[in-house]
Amino acid sequence: MAGSQNRARRTGPRGKARATSKVIVEFPADLLERAERAASELATNRSRLIRLAVEQFLQALQRRELERQLAEGYRANAALDREICREFAGVDAENV
Repeated sequence: MAGSQNRARRTGPRGKARATSKVIVEFPADLLERAERAASELATNRSRLIRLAVEQFLQALQRRELERQLAEGYRANAALDREICREFAGVDAENV
């Protein structure tokens, strides 16, 4: 990775060693100040705060992609779904 530097292995959530990299990121002064304040309020350090924010952002992207794929699947199968509903309409009427 350009602009990154490999660091010693650290222990992950399950005790497994994982490699970390140091990355230089430029922040506008006001955003850096807000990040430092938030880290302080959360009793964590700036690096952890930024890692958590990136993880949440990537999870949101993944969730949006899954939702897009699901919507595409629903649209692709809409005609079949309507046909199945029509076929079972009589069965539903029998239960009334």
